Amino acid sequence: MIRYSLSCDKEHDFDGWFRSGEDYETQRKRGLVTCPHCGSHKVEKQLMAPNVSTARGKEKVAMALGDHRREMMAQLHALAAKLRENSDYVGDRFAEEARKIHFGETEERGIHGEASLEEVRELLDDGIGVMPLPPLPEDHN
Repeated sequence: MIRYSLSCDKEHDFDGWFRSGEDYETQRKRGLVTCPHCGSHKVEKQLMAPNVSTARGKEKVAMALGDHRREMMAQLHALAAKLRENSDYVGDRFAEEARKIHFGETEERGIHGEASLEEVRELLDDGIGVMPLPPLPEDHN
């Protein structure tokens, strides 16, 4: 996971987590990266110093996280867990199942699974709303 310092055209600063630099660029070009303060899609990366992870550094980061940020992350984890709990996992058949639901070929229900970027683009082009469940940093530790 890569954390970028971002800023919108209204000069709101915020952070974003991405799987890779390419993932950031793809999401930004598709208008999926938005400012959480004003909703602007005109978002750019800001200059950042490199960050090398060490055990001591992880301790400092953990200590630096205030109660508010820890609570926010806990709420994000709870939300993602609730969304997964209240939907059916369809694996790599996500695009197929989303189409069946959209066109009334199967019961309407919440689903989650995997889809390629191309499959997601096709779903969106067909007017089928999808929303990614972003992996949170702690999900991979």
